[in-house]
This record gives sequence, structure tokens and C-alpha cells, in this order.
Amino acid sequence: MARFPTLVRCQDLGLEPDFCGKVREIFDLGSELVLVATDRISAFDVIMDQPVPGRGALLTQMTLAWYEVFGRGLCHHLVHADAASLPDPFRAHADRLEGRVMLVRKAERYDIEAVVRGYIAGSGYQDYLASGEICGHRLPEGLKRCQELPQPIFTPATKADEGHDENIDASRAKSIVGEAAFSAIEAESMRLYSEARAYALERGIIIADTKFEFGLIDGELTLIDEILTPDSSRYWEKDKYEVGREQDSLDKQILRNHLLSLDWDHRPPPPHLDEDLLQSVADGYVAIFHRLFPERAEELGLR
Repeated sequence: MARFPTLVRCQDLGLEPDFCGKVREIFDLGSELVLVATDRISAFDVIMDQPVPGRGALLTQMTLAWYEVFGRGLCHHLVHADAASLPDPFRAHADRLEGRVMLVRKAERYDIEAVVRGYIAGSGYQDYLASGEICGHRLPEGLKRCQELPQPIFTPATKADEGHDENIDASRAKSIVGEAAFSAIEAESMRLYSEARAYALERGIIIADTKFEFGLIDGELTLIDEILTPDSSRYWEKDKYEVGREQDSLDKQILRNHLLSLDWDHRPPPPHLDEDLLQSVADGYVAIFHRLFPERAEELGLR
């Protein structure tokens, strides 16, 4: 995928994280955190046995690229993403951490996923078929799979450290984060999605939906974690978009669709993934990056 060497776990470098997510490993430095995006990939909350080489670096670089798109209008947690400027013992492994590491300010996290949908797909489409609603939003009758919604909607979900996130309505989300925080999170999420969607459409890419995470730093609403990556968003090619069918995804849906075709119960152990499938996933990620940020993709040597 790129010049970045494969990293499956930080323990391989002799680094012991304080927290391990499905992809990211977190080191607590007190008021700051070191976030390392590994090349692991998960689906249906199960981590696959095979990594996608360079994937973690691409996710990190895409987040950094979106930060630049939004510029000073975005309040985020990033301090810097220079592996060589990290404190020891991380600096000693700068060559392995390059491209995939961020030093960030620690935030008081809000425990909801801030999901915005511009098109009806995935779990939202299933909820619509069952009830005519998504997270309390009553939608017009007769919508087809992957159809554009009359207007984007904010559809929060629970933030589960383990197991599945659950789609929830505004009332429940407010009970988790409070009414004032909910209003601020909704407004900022809708703004970011609207701006990102317009930016991507100009480059031939549809962002069907995405999710953000927020926290408080010094009393200010702050964007945390990744943003608008192929892991947190559905990306479709505008020229190939067709209402009423599953789209040809350029994101992690490539893997999910393959797994759905298998006789697998979505529990560990995961099925073996062949090299062609892993390459297809990698190619989709790289294709998005080249379309959205061509100059940065060339600088990074993405192929």
C-alpha cells in the first residue's frame, strides 16, 4: 500500500499499551495520549487473523488530511503526528511508527457515536424496513436501498467498547450526554458532514454516511479519534452509484460483503482471508485517498 512497514501490534516493538482497541492501541502519558493505528482489520466486532499492510498508516494520514481540509474551523485533539518527536520509548521506534501515530490531548469522551446519514444503507436501511424510521426520524415511504435521503439526518448510536453499537434516538442520546452537549454534537456533526460531502462530491466520491466522536477538552467540544476514514464512513463512486442495490464500496464494506457471503456465524475464530481479498480492501482505501487528496497520496507514495 505504501512505504509504511506492517505493524500488527505494538507489543512486537516491546511497547505495552494501556488500552487495545480493534485497530488502535493507546498509551496514556497523563494529560496526553499516544495513539497508534495498527494494520489489524475487524468486521462484525471480530478481528481478522490477517492484517492489511499499511492500513493503519492510511487511516491516520486520511484523518490528518481531513483536519487540513477543515482548517482552523475544526477543534480537534491533535498535538502532532511526528513519530521522531515523541518521547522515549516511542522515539526509538520512530521508523516503525512513522505515519501511523498521533500525539493527542486527553479528552473527557462523550459516550455516543455521532452518526450522520445522507443516504439510506446498512443498519439504517434495516431499521427503516422494520419501522419506517431511523433513530426516531420518520422517513418517507418507499425509499430504496442506498437512496439519497431528502436531507441528512443525525442518528446517534451507543459507544460500546465491546460488542455492537446500538442505534438510539435523540431522547436516549440526551440521557447519556445531556441536552446541551447533544445539541452541540449534533450541530457540529451535521456541519462537518455537509462540508466533507460537498468536498468529496466535487472529486467524484459520495460519502453516504459517517460517524464522529467527541469529547471535552478545557470545557470545549472537541473532535477526537479518526475522522471520515474508510473505517468510519461509507464511500461510493459517484459515477457508479445506482439506487436500489448494494453499492460497489471503496471502504471496509468490501470485507463485510465477502464475510456475509460465507457460512460464518460472526464469532471467533474468523475465516481465513486470501491475499486477493486483502488486496481489494487495500486498493479501495488507496483509491479513495487518491481521489480526495491526490497530492498528499503522491507525497506518501501510495500505490
